[in-house]
Amino acid sequence: MNALDSLPVVIIGAGPTGLAAAAHLHERGLPFTVLEAGDTPGAAVRQWGHVRVFSPWRYNIDPAAQRLLDETGWVAPDPEALPTGAELVGDYLQPLAELPQLKPHLRYGARVEAISRLGLDRLRTAGRDTAPFVLRLADGDELFARAVIDASGTWRTPNVLGASGLPARGEADVTAHLEHALPDVLGADRDRFVGRHTLVVGAGHSAANTLLSLAELSGAEHNTEVTWAIRTASPTRTYGGGDADALPARGALGSRLRAHVDAGRIRLLTGFSVHALAPTDGRVSVVVRHADGTDGSITVDRIVAATGFRPDHSIAAELRLDLDPVLGATRALAPLIDPNEHSCGTVPPHGVDELAHPESGYYAVGMKSYGRAPTFLMATGYEQVRSVVAALAGDWAAAREVQLDLPETGVCNSNPADSASGDNCCGPEPTRRGLSTGISGGLRSAPLSLVALGAAPAGGCCAS
Repeated sequence: MNALDSLPVVIIGAGPTGLAAAAHLHERGLPFTVLEAGDTPGAAVRQWGHVRVFSPWRYNIDPAAQRLLDETGWVAPDPEALPTGAELVGDYLQPLAELPQLKPHLRYGARVEAISRLGLDRLRTAGRDTAPFVLRLADGDELFARAVIDASGTWRTPNVLGASGLPARGEADVTAHLEHALPDVLGADRDRFVGRHTLVVGAGHSAANTLLSLAELSGAEHNTEVTWAIRTASPTRTYGGGDADALPARGALGSRLRAHVDAGRIRLLTGFSVHALAPTDGRVSVVVRHADGTDGSITVDRIVAATGFRPDHSIAAELRLDLDPVLGATRALAPLIDPNEHSCGTVPPHGVDELAHPESGYYAVGMKSYGRAPTFLMATGYEQVRSVVAALAGDWAAAREVQLDLPETGVCNSNPADSASGDNCCGPEPTRRGLSTGISGGLRSAPLSLVALGAAPAGGCCAS
């Protein structure tokens, strides 16, 4: 028996993917500990609890987790219903975390600050694969593990507003005016938006959800303005496939958003790259740099930065990771999910082999495994951890028999130049699926009137 076998597998994060990993480890009879930085299971999901997801329950429940829950008489939600984040936690993650098979192994308020090998820094090779992992927590405690499954996600590391991947000039000076993704516009955060002009920057699902809520608010409250800004010349990728989407709720987001833009309830600015921000008389001035080097500006009250997320690998700085230089995913996984290259279709099945690093026994799974790629679905994470846990149990046949049952996402090239014309990014025969987190077109043929930032009429939204 290997000395490592007596140590637990440590899971970082008690979100959907982390708890699924715990369920699979329990089924395999492997000891485990779950470390959650928050005070509850699904702490990050609770932050967007007011948002209804576009995938129905049947894609959001891990099979091993459901088997454990079914043994208790748990009544599963309607498989075709669409849960909110709060329902995902209350009806699934919380009951799962309370199971006697899992609850004793969960630690809350346990933030991991660093991971290494006991007695070995990244340089040392001899004895590395037999040395336990050591995880240092923010409170100074240290845990030892035979393997680490990092399901910590990316919620705490959003992308910045600056178009170059760096913070825009002055971004740190206007934090009082900034909102990160998915504020509760119609609920707890309503007062921050009523009677104000809000700029939403971004072209994904987070932006779409926030824009729809703001449009509803502006219809009920006078002097509430909504402006939407994207970097590309066309919103094609955001509108998606409408009724042709494999997930109807996802298609409906794009259709509803387009209707608000067409009706003038949301003003759309294209070619919008944030260069600088500055507080101006209780508001914030946004300076935009165009491709030709000229600048424009718009002054607003609030800015919602719906610009996506990025992984933070700093806790694993002493581990030997092999990361793709573009996405920050493993090199083996990156070609399968890279939105710069990936053509329309489903996410290919992938598991332990694509998630492995030179550091044997360390796996980043879930949202974090995808790096900066915006094409992740919960069901993908569930299959990842099933495969990883099978490998940790020595069942390599099951680990490599990877299957992925997903609605087609229609991932397309995300290069701005490829979508600048407004044509479908997948060529002359669109598959008509999706809003971004994997998107293809399927748009109506009627032209859409856009407002280019540099060509706004006098007295328009670009005036100060």
